[in-house]
Amino acid sequence: MQLGLAEQTTPTLKQRSKSLLVVDDDPAIRLLCVRGLDSFEVSQATDGREALALLKRQPFDVVLSDIMMPNLSGLDLLQAVKQSDPEQMVLLMTGYSEKEVILQALKAGADDFISKPVNLLQLQTSIDKLLEKQALRREIAKLRHLDRLKNEFLGLVSHKLKTPATAVSLFIQHIAADDTDFDDPDFRRMLRMVAAESRHLEHLIEDLLYFSNVILQQDELQLETVELGKTVRQVVSELAPAAARKQLQISIDIDAAFAAHPLQLDRGRIHFALRALLDNAVKFTPAQGSVQLRGRLANRTAKLTIRDSGPGIAEDELVKVFSRFYQIDPFCSGQVRGFGLGLFHARQFVRGMHGELSLESRPGFGTVATIELPVPA
Repeated sequence: MQLGLAEQTTPTLKQRSKSLLVVDDDPAIRLLCVRGLDSFEVSQATDGREALALLKRQPFDVVLSDIMMPNLSGLDLLQAVKQSDPEQMVLLMTGYSEKEVILQALKAGADDFISKPVNLLQLQTSIDKLLEKQALRREIAKLRHLDRLKNEFLGLVSHKLKTPATAVSLFIQHIAADDTDFDDPDFRRMLRMVAAESRHLEHLIEDLLYFSNVILQQDELQLETVELGKTVRQVVSELAPAAARKQLQISIDIDAAFAAHPLQLDRGRIHFALRALLDNAVKFTPAQGSVQLRGRLANRTAKLTIRDSGPGIAEDELVKVFSRFYQIDPFCSGQVRGFGLGLFHARQFVRGMHGELSLESRPGFGTVATIELPVPA
């Protein structure tokens, strides 16, 4: 899920070449791997220290390392790599067959071994097996992650739906009683409360369907040419009825360059991010307040800000707003609409397109949300 900076997109894992880091003090071994493994993007390091420096700068699918090296041995490199990233695949080369060395490597998390002198066919086979193992690990981790999210989400949904559903149920039971006085002021007040809870329930269901459609059904980035100005106006139009009910004034100030300059974005995900930010502005701005959208293009960056006249966010809560399922209740209502997923996924989506999403806020002065996206040359 990436956006290039100069009219190029980062390929998905399936499309790009696999990357291999060869770590060996013998230049002949490194050259053999570079020439013989032409289906890989091969990088080289002469020892463990150089390898660690490279790993800090970029990821590699597989690290292929000799064991006996100066400065930092292959075993020390293996331990350092696994401490930093236990999922990193490490294939060790050795000309020795001491059981003690092999046991140390296995304890440190080595994924496989290959003997020297290196046989290219055997090396290719070993790397392919590691990549299959890596793909299986990632798939299992993804399934576990989704299962955990499902359980958390179901628990949250149950909690969110329980309050309005209970209120509606109790009201229906009250109506069913024979002694109901429909002209009683208390009854009329209860009727208004239940109407509000019904609208709240309706909004929750709408949010639930929206999240399931946008988040759960789209695994990879779908880049296409998007005019961000048009998307902004579309999102404003979608939320106009909600703003009108609160008599909010929404103003749009987008310069011509911002409106006309096409970007390579995922249309669904940038729409989601914009809608999440504007929905929060509308939701938390009091009646007769204002929301301002401003778009500018400068220094090869498309910058969109959404400023509201809401209650603002305290500093201790501002650092938490991008956490999954976290919600702020500025009016102490005890029942905030939504599921606390909008800002989390909005920032994930924007960052996935090489952009950045940030919030500035303080109590009593509203909130400013800013999306910055790189503009191709």
